[in-house]
Amino acid sequence: MANIASQKKRIVRAERERLENRRYTSTIKTYFRRLEAAAAAGDDAASDLEHRRLVQTIDKAVKRGALHRNTGARKKSRAARVRAGAPQS
Repeated sequence: MANIASQKKRIVRAERERLENRRYTSTIKTYFRRLEAAAAAGDDAASDLEHRRLVQTIDKAVKRGALHRNTGARKKSRAARVRAGAPQS
């Protein structure tokens, strides 16, 4: 355990930031599962809504630093393929 006050603050801040990053990644996974379910069901309206929500969340996570830029681009590309109905590998 740290003895220095600034290091104690840094530990608390790092934990808070880690949880914020986890919220973003968890939300992205949830929206992706919803998109896959809507696409599998053939519901175009729900698929469009979930895709839009997913892309917005990915962009926000990249902007905040929770995801790397290339990771965000890869996830958005994968989501677009799911929405278009292409099979996933």
